[in-house]
Amino acid sequence: MPVYPLYALLFADTGMSDGQISLLFAVWSTVAVVAEVPFGALADRFSRRGALVTAGVLQACGYALWTAVPGFWTFAAGFVLWGLGGALVSGALEALLHDGLAAVGAADSFGLVLGRVTAAGLLAQIPAALAATVLFASGGYPLVGWVSAATCLAAALLASRLPETPQGEPESWLGTLRSGLAESSAVPAVRRAVIAVAVLTGIDALEEYFPLMAQDWHVPTALVPIAVLAIPLAGAAGAALAGTAGATGRAGAASPAGAASAPSAAGASGFRRRIAPLLALSALLLALAGFLRHPAGLALVAVSYGLYRLVLVVAETRLQQHITGPARATVTSVAGLGSEVAAYAVYATWTLGEVPAVAAGVLLTALLLARSGAKVPEPDRTPASPP
Repeated sequence: MPVYPLYALLFADTGMSDGQISLLFAVWSTVAVVAEVPFGALADRFSRRGALVTAGVLQACGYALWTAVPGFWTFAAGFVLWGLGGALVSGALEALLHDGLAAVGAADSFGLVLGRVTAAGLLAQIPAALAATVLFASGGYPLVGWVSAATCLAAALLASRLPETPQGEPESWLGTLRSGLAESSAVPAVRRAVIAVAVLTGIDALEEYFPLMAQDWHVPTALVPIAVLAIPLAGAAGAALAGTAGATGRAGAASPAGAASAPSAAGASGFRRRIAPLLALSALLLALAGFLRHPAGLALVAVSYGLYRLVLVVAETRLQQHITGPARATVTSVAGLGSEVAAYAVYATWTLGEVPAVAAGVLLTALLLARSGAKVPEPDRTPASPP
């Protein structure tokens, strides 16, 4: 999406202050908070593939609005549309992926595939950044915006071709919503995993500030998309490493078809014990970059982001392994709802102290995860009793 590395700069160049930009991001999160779980239940009840298609169309409309009539209120309206689209994707994508793998007896490969999917999404920022540079030089923000809207529509078309596993006899939408909320709150292992994923995913709100960070550190606006390329590259490497580690740590014993297998202690278990220290190291590197305030500090941000993405993929994989009910997208959306709440803290922290303040928040999160023992809870290894 060419607009990704530039939309924060579009806001700033249109005359928005840092406070107004953070307020726009808060509008985005507010919409997601309201729509996240109900839309997850919609995906479970009707079609997860349809949710992805609709999300692409809504996001395209949001970018078109930004491009046609730039201003604070149209930026806010565009974020409303994007927030609704994000709520449709949240939960639906991972549920579609997990159940598709389970249908062919490969549920234990979810972490590996999720890591690759995440890495591919981050790597796609490279051609997007190159396109943003060329498009901005040729036609400024308007050309970037219209091409981004067209890209969203193309993504929606591709999503319509994804296979979808039949869900069996569906509950009503309200019944699906209740099932997902009940599993998220009443099952201790699921509840802990949801909280861990929510907090960790919320930290990714910092990504919205990468272009502003580069600009503040004396990178020319036209070079910002190229300057921040190392950050998604490192994130892709971290996500891929997390997926590979999860795959190599699987137990040697076969699991029943369609069931998620628990990782062995020899592999992924030891890896998971380093989750909190890895997140703490990520925070320290981010803080150092913030104090340097130099273009070279973007390299430290990249390493920090790679470590963070590694931790996040491991946490997301554990959550999917814990979910056993039919409302998988709904449960995942509950974690998404929590992440939007956590994002508010990131936006507010940035406004108060920018990079060093956010880094302190990430370090506090790592310490709390380590202290509470909720790093990334292990799946229940007790075999199910026969009927």
